[in-house]
Formats: sequence, structure tokens, C-alpha cells
Amino acid sequence: MSALLARFADLLGITQQELLDAVQEHTASEQGSTRVALTVEEAARRLGVGRTTMYALVSSGEVQSVQIGRLRRVPVRALDSYLAAHTQAPASTVALAA
Repeated sequence: MSALLARFADLLGITQQELLDAVQEHTASEQGSTRVALTVEEAARRLGVGRTTMYALVSSGEVQSVQIGRLRRVPVRALDSYLAAHTQAPASTVALAA
């Protein structure tokens, strides 16, 4: 298995670790698309931000989260709400023409 992995990585021009990371990220993103709550790290990947940034957003309350036992989870809807609240409407073409 390791030889096959090395061959694929070599064909792609990347390291074995980069290939493993890509597979893990792809698998996590597919799993995360059907779940209603994500870990903070999964939420960060889904938003395309760093882990530290995501923890800051959760700590400040900008992105809502829930505690389930000792675990912290970010509802997918909280990410949707955060994006909706921070999405700017495009400038009016009338204002640009003036």
C-alpha cells in the first residue's frame, strides 16, 4: 500500500503527506456536508479560514456554537447565518454609472 501511495504522490508531483492530507480533507468535507454540527476545525475548513480564526469567532460569539458534554460543535446553520450576515450586496450599477 505504501509503495502505491508513493507512486501516486510521485505521479502527482507532491509528497506522500500532501496526498494523505488531501484525501483526509476531501473525506472530511464529504462527511461534513451531511452533518448538522461540525467540530471547530471542520467549521474552519468549511469557511476556508484558519483554526485560530475560527476559535476566535466562536469565542467572541460571532459564530454560534453548542456544547455537547465536553465537546464544542458549530451548527452548519450557524455558519450559514454568519456568512449571510457578513455578505455585502454588490454596489448598484446606477451608483457606479454616476
